[in-house]
Amino acid sequence: MTKYVLAILILILGLSLGFWRGRQEVQNKPNPTAVSERKLLYYRHPMNPKVTSPTPAKDDMGMDYLPVYAEDQSPPETQPQPGKILYYRHPMGAADTSPVPKKDEMGMDYLPIYESELANRGQIQISPEKIQKLGVKTETIAKRALTRSIRALGSIQVDERRVHAVTPKFEGWISRLYVNATGQTVKRGQPLFDVYSPELVTAQQEYLIARQGQQALQQGSAQARDTAKRLAENALQRLRYWDIGRAQLQRLQSLEKPVDTLPLLAPVNGVVLEKPAQEGMRFMPGELLFRIADLSTVWLLVEVFEQDIGGVRLGQVVEVHINAYPDRLFSGKVGFIYPTLATETRTVKVRIELPNDQGLLKPGLYSSVTLAAQEEKEARLAVPDSAVIDSGVRRVVLVQRGEGRFEPRVVKLGRQADGYWEVLEGLDAGDDVVTRANFLIDAESNLKSALDSFGNNGADSGQTTSEAQGDH
Repeated sequence: MTKYVLAILILILGLSLGFWRGRQEVQNKPNPTAVSERKLLYYRHPMNPKVTSPTPAKDDMGMDYLPVYAEDQSPPETQPQPGKILYYRHPMGAADTSPVPKKDEMGMDYLPIYESELANRGQIQISPEKIQKLGVKTETIAKRALTRSIRALGSIQVDERRVHAVTPKFEGWISRLYVNATGQTVKRGQPLFDVYSPELVTAQQEYLIARQGQQALQQGSAQARDTAKRLAENALQRLRYWDIGRAQLQRLQSLEKPVDTLPLLAPVNGVVLEKPAQEGMRFMPGELLFRIADLSTVWLLVEVFEQDIGGVRLGQVVEVHINAYPDRLFSGKVGFIYPTLATETRTVKVRIELPNDQGLLKPGLYSSVTLAAQEEKEARLAVPDSAVIDSGVRRVVLVQRGEGRFEPRVVKLGRQADGYWEVLEGLDAGDDVVTRANFLIDAESNLKSALDSFGNNGADSGQTTSEAQGDH
């Protein structure tokens, strides 16, 4: 009896195991009808999921488009809603947009721009690795006391007020010439040449006769003595007017006889610029024999552009670099600003006075001039000039908004000082601006497209407002 019961239990256990095993095989066996029921939606580009095709196709590199099934799509409620498509932009970043889908010159589809992307349309995104390669540097702008230096070019000239002409006031002949070379240095009172003149001899004789008459009338009446004294003084004064030196007049008084030749003396210390005089020549009254210039102080005439002339003032200190002396720095002051402007060069001539005690500053030397910085008492917001990208139409500064994100700002600038621009509009104190590699960022990220987005934003917002008013 026990054996029958055990056999029945074993049989029931075997049947149960067989039924369970068969059910598992049926569940694990693939169902061909299930595969055939998957719905094929379209085929997509293997490298760009936004490019699709309703039929099997290949891309430019020969790769097959990938099938997309309905089961692979996310439920509609889980997909992000980017919003309305505003326009389509060039896939390679060129400054070109289209209101409708189109392809570029390489056959690539333009990429759609949605309303949800408006927040980042005015910013430039660059990877940290590329920022490091470009060598981007930034600087925090702040208010500073602006200084301005004006640079100009000029040349050394003779001080016109220190030029003297030697022109005798009587007719005569040069009997001996002491200064006989142009460029020779002379000192005041130094004899230039000996002159013979009948008029000069006659004037000496008249003086001696008047002096002898004055001595003869010592016992005469007061009127006679006074008349003789005036005659002698007039004769002596005539010789002084003819530039006869004091030493020669004293010699004439001591010898009490006329001298055939008398020297004419240099009126100033200086350098001989012109020397028409020649030994033995005859000269007439007023004829130029020597032109002597005092070079202890010289002029530096520079041409300042009309946009800089407003920063030049009388007495302004000037630093001068002479090309002939690159290791030396000279200093002077603005002595005169000429009242006219040269229409050909749009410059105004400025005269700078330079001391020349050592005689290093020779007329004709070229020089570069830096007018001393004019400092503003009030601090102003300023941006480094290397941060400004000037397109000729507008000036742009790149502001760092975060790691790898830059925002182009159109700025309004004032005057330029040494290395800085005054900021009138567009920036605030504390903004970090790109001072190095900003042009590389421009080339790398299509700055023009980012700038144009500001205008598009305004247009879009204006259109939305108009539509809202119409609906209302």
